Order: sequence, then C-alpha cells, then structure tokens
Amino acid sequence: MGLTVTFRHFEPNDALKSYSEEKVQKIERYVSNMNEANVILSLEKRRHIAEVIVYVNKGKITAKEVSEDNMYSAIDLVMDKIERQVRKYKNKLTSHKDQHRKAKHNILSLEGMSANDKADVVKTERVIVEMRSLDDAIKYINLIENEFLVFKNLDTERINILYKRRDGDLGLIEPDKE
Repeated sequence: MGLTVTFRHFEPNDALKSYSEEKVQKIERYVSNMNEANVILSLEKRRHIAEVIVYVNKGKITAKEVSEDNMYSAIDLVMDKIERQVRKYKNKLTSHKDQHRKAKHNILSLEGMSANDKADVVKTERVIVEMRSLDDAIKYINLIENEFLVFKNLDTERINILYKRRDGDLGLIEPDKE
C-alpha cells in the first residue's frame, strides 16, 4: 500500500506524519485490498484541515474535516469519517456476497445424493379443496393468514394454487393442459 502525507501552508512535522500514518494503517483491518492512501494536512488562518483519500479496489473514498483546535483533532475527526465509510463499503460488499451464496444453497437437487442423504418430508398438511372462481380466491386469501390457497378453479375445473409473494403481490400456479 502506498501512503503519502502532504503538508500545505505549514512546515512538515515528523510527529504529525507518523500519527497520520498510524491512523491510516488501522483502516487496513477493514479492507485488505487498499491500493493507496493520501493524507493532505493544511493550515488556513486558524483552521486546521485534514483530508484523506483512500483508493480501494476500483473505488475512491474521501473525507475532509476542519478543526479549530489543532491538527491532531482534525486527523482524528477525518479518520472517524473514513472508518465509517470503509466499514459501510465493506459491509456492502459482504452482504451482496452472502445473498448470492444463500441463493445457490436454496436450490435443491436430488442428483448425486445417496439414499440416506435424501431430504425428509418434515410436515404434511391436508387441505379441503373447494370450488372457487379466481376472483373469489383472491378475496379469500387476503382474509386468511395462510400464504397458500389450494382451490379448484370454476372456469378450468383444475386444481390451482394461489400464493402470497414477498413483494406483496399474488402468484398463481396452474397445471398444464393435457
């Protein structure tokens, strides 16, 4: 990782340089693929300004903070901002990966499984199949707490399944006509 510390409008100070380097190295525990970091320390009248630019993967995270007290407090404030942004970036990356992993594992394939590895039927539920029109079934599923409704469609005289989707809409499963 490349780290540069730049001083503007005041004399370079080894203590400030080592302090800012120490603070930037703490970010590496959140992101292992940090390419480069630039710390810019400047003094304008009585304002101490610390700016940090961190290059991660293909992204760039920046923060700037102003302090009236001293440069150390400006560095602390800006590093708190950068740390929050890097944590948010890291969580964003890992949360998307988890969703893809979960999606892959939700698919059940019985191929390649031995007889003792096959899935067991955990719950069996018996339902009374009533004759209903599709409109009546839609009204009825909104009244009940179940997420599925099995009914015999009046129009097609076939068994249909109406279910509540996660997005709030309804789905209908109809058998193929033979």
